[in-house]
Amino acid sequence: MKITIIYDNETSDQALTPDWGFSCLIEAYGRRILFDTGGSGAILLKNMGVLGIDPQSIGEVFISHIHFDHTGGLSAFLDVNENVTLYAPSSLRGVFHVREVVYKDKPTQLHEHFYTTGLLEDMEQSLAIQTEKGLVVVVGCSHPGVGNILKAAAQFGKPYMLIGGLHGFNEFGLIQGLHSVCPTHCTQHIPEIKSMYPDMYIQGGVGTVIKI
Repeated sequence: MKITIIYDNETSDQALTPDWGFSCLIEAYGRRILFDTGGSGAILLKNMGVLGIDPQSIGEVFISHIHFDHTGGLSAFLDVNENVTLYAPSSLRGVFHVREVVYKDKPTQLHEHFYTTGLLEDMEQSLAIQTEKGLVVVVGCSHPGVGNILKAAAQFGKPYMLIGGLHGFNEFGLIQGLHSVCPTHCTQHIPEIKSMYPDMYIQGGVGTVIKI
């Protein structure tokens, strides 16, 4: 399994463009899933090009929630690849030039090994991928709360890794049992997480590649 961060607030590579928002490419079990699309289609596609990611090689898009910094690049992406299945919150409407739109607001299995937490607090869904080591939980901004997300994901297995925006999360004990955490985008307390859990902390940013 491989996760490549395509869109984030920071980067250590001058060839890549940081911007407010989040997107990553998940490659696992023969699937290539684009999780969220950042805030700008131009930046999303530029970073894909620098990273050597062909948009037309992606078969599915998963949108966590409808805030612009997670959906802003969707139209531009679909302009270059409309042959995808889009997993979206039911609040996301008016999407054109796409093969199929699937709304799954309840916790459910999308494919073997892939699950959605469902739309928690009517605002955000997260993606959980089962690996031999446990669940990799990918989040957008964690508006419903990290504790609620991990609890929802746990019905499909034991959470192993957490990746994505954690917003104002400060109940740091909730992640103590994880193996790894990669806080990105809107996370307010990255220094505290890094200080408390140096052995599990993974630095985010555009271009970060995580292999499980």
